[in-house]
Amino acid sequence: MNETLVQLRKELHKYPELSGEEYTTAKRITEFVKKFNPKDIITNVGGAGVAVVYEFDNGGPTVVIRCELDALPIQEANTFEHKSKNSGVSHKCGHDGHMTIVAGLVTWLTNATINQGKVILLFQPAEETGKGAAKVLEDTRLTNFKPDYVFALHNLPGFKKHTISVKSGYFTATVQSMSINFKGKKAHASEPENGVNPALAVAELIQLLSSFVQPNSQCKDFALLTPIYVNLGEKNYGISAEDAELHYTIRTWSGEVMTELEDKIKKTVNDIADKYRLTFDMEWFEFFPASKNNKECVALVEKVAKQQNLELVENPSSLKFGEDFGWFSQHYKSAIFGLGAGENQPALHHSNYDFPDELIASGIQMFKGLITEILGK
Repeated sequence: MNETLVQLRKELHKYPELSGEEYTTAKRITEFVKKFNPKDIITNVGGAGVAVVYEFDNGGPTVVIRCELDALPIQEANTFEHKSKNSGVSHKCGHDGHMTIVAGLVTWLTNATINQGKVILLFQPAEETGKGAAKVLEDTRLTNFKPDYVFALHNLPGFKKHTISVKSGYFTATVQSMSINFKGKKAHASEPENGVNPALAVAELIQLLSSFVQPNSQCKDFALLTPIYVNLGEKNYGISAEDAELHYTIRTWSGEVMTELEDKIKKTVNDIADKYRLTFDMEWFEFFPASKNNKECVALVEKVAKQQNLELVENPSSLKFGEDFGWFSQHYKSAIFGLGAGENQPALHHSNYDFPDELIASGIQMFKGLITEILGK
């Protein structure tokens, strides 16, 4: 294994940054890649993003290989030497590993015998909030390259190490978060009839929203509504509650089902508010469109996995998590695939997760194979 890359991965792990704040991370990447003679390094793409450009000829396709810069607001539970030095922030989704894989391509690209096209290594900010890819796609310095193909990977705990999992159509879900704020009227706790307490509205709404769930992931109208946060009133025992706040995350496969569900939720909240004489406001945020894999790109991933003697696993259904790679799939031929991180590996977003360094080599194998397959013929 390339010890330089392992060292880079551990360095990135030590100094994680939250979505939208990844400027030091971006600088580390820039310092690493600039020694390998790229044609150009474009900084501040969609925020802290970095695009590293290798140009082999004016003709031929443009291939984008994308990874993510950001970490999560999670306190690291691990005690190893490269544990996070930033309190309350850590790489618990493996973006440190994804960055290392993509950065590791520069040692090959600088000497690659490719006679056509361009390769853009894209280090994207703010994936975890669903905002980064959309902002990157507003940057004409990137879009003017008119990418022909965009590829990404995500490590997947629970899958055997180095296995490649891929699926045509939806690879990850459409995800939308929302908050509902009810406002009633405060009263003395001994005289609740003189106020408007939102407690019964909250109880009824939670029950009704649970009836909208379609847990069968094989159904096209799959819908998951997960309660995230509920707050009612205050810890003051002489006061009947006036305010209530609920937060949910909603997951569907298609955007169409998500839109139908949003309309249904809005009507339900409005009806409940009328019934209990409450005012309310709703907010919708952290939207992740589904990553819809292109058939040609999936076929390329499958072909390269076989060429590299990596075990191929066909996903029977889409993955339920959100990935803002979906913004790229709305504009370009693209595919995101899974790289098995180990069957007993702690799950993504768990406080004791750490990206397995052995995956760096197989991730690089896949991206080298895809670039060669498209540009090296």
